[in-house]
Amino acid sequence: MLTRRRFATFSAASAVAAPFVAHAREDYPTRSIRLIVPWPPGGGVDVFGRVIQAALGTQLGQNIVIENIGGGSGRIGTQAASRAAPDGYTLLLANDTFAATDALPIAGAAPLRPAFEPITLAISAPQGVFTHPKSGIRTIEEFAAAAKERPGKLNVGVPGIGSSQHLTSELLLRAAGNLRVTHIPYRGGGPLLQDLIAGNVDAATVTFAAGAQQATAGQLVALAVTSADRNAAFPKVPTIGETIASGFAQATWMGILAPKGTPEDIRRRLHTATLQALQESSVVARLRDLGFEPVGLDGAAFGKLFDETVRTFADIVTERQIVAGD
Repeated sequence: MLTRRRFATFSAASAVAAPFVAHAREDYPTRSIRLIVPWPPGGGVDVFGRVIQAALGTQLGQNIVIENIGGGSGRIGTQAASRAAPDGYTLLLANDTFAATDALPIAGAAPLRPAFEPITLAISAPQGVFTHPKSGIRTIEEFAAAAKERPGKLNVGVPGIGSSQHLTSELLLRAAGNLRVTHIPYRGGGPLLQDLIAGNVDAATVTFAAGAQQATAGQLVALAVTSADRNAAFPKVPTIGETIASGFAQATWMGILAPKGTPEDIRRRLHTATLQALQESSVVARLRDLGFEPVGLDGAAFGKLFDETVRTFADIVTERQIVAGD
């Protein structure tokens, strides 16, 4: 399980990478940088990208152009990024669903992880379990009771079968007593939340930041977060671990990767710029208001965390016999 303490340890270690910026090639970057978000607008990854976009562009001295390429639980956009030239002008902003895709292989499809160089693990965040005001469910305990009384009858939306949100939902359902629900896949968190607000699904598991503002506005009900601790910006929302599954903690993460073969000096330049952007006070304040926690792992530590996440997700995939396209 991923905890904020583990993130903090890696974050402190990653700061040593900053001095290497002096070795980066002088002429990079000389034009706009494309940042592919492999999800439709409105989901957690897109929200984070919009927060950091301007600050990262300022640090690099060029515009950061976000391109949303949704579909396939993040696979389509990730594949598009993997085919880009390894020159530092196309980057991927991914969450732990990228690790989930390698934990949930598709017949005939090669793992995507070897096609990328990790640059920076930027933030950690909880997943959130949400419902809508007309569902009649007001607490995570009531959600668990409904799932226990009616196995498989609750419809819980997730941003794609095999997404990190789906697999985190399976992990928490297992921890809460092997509960069963029916997971409904969507192309991303944005479309899912629109359907949840409309009452077309009973509940949803999404990155907490994606639904937090709608919950504050009364459009949604935030039932719980999956992190080890309550979120400082939303202290009234309990954790899964203190309610229906003692000790449970599973954070989500988001980070920047570059196509395999991107020169090391460019990777260092990008990492340092990302760290500096994450340290800007306005960025930190906005991220924490949304429920994100700035981290800043370097490429090596990010890669280790990525591989650990694959193993965690692969375990639940095997146990629940999940296959792509379920």
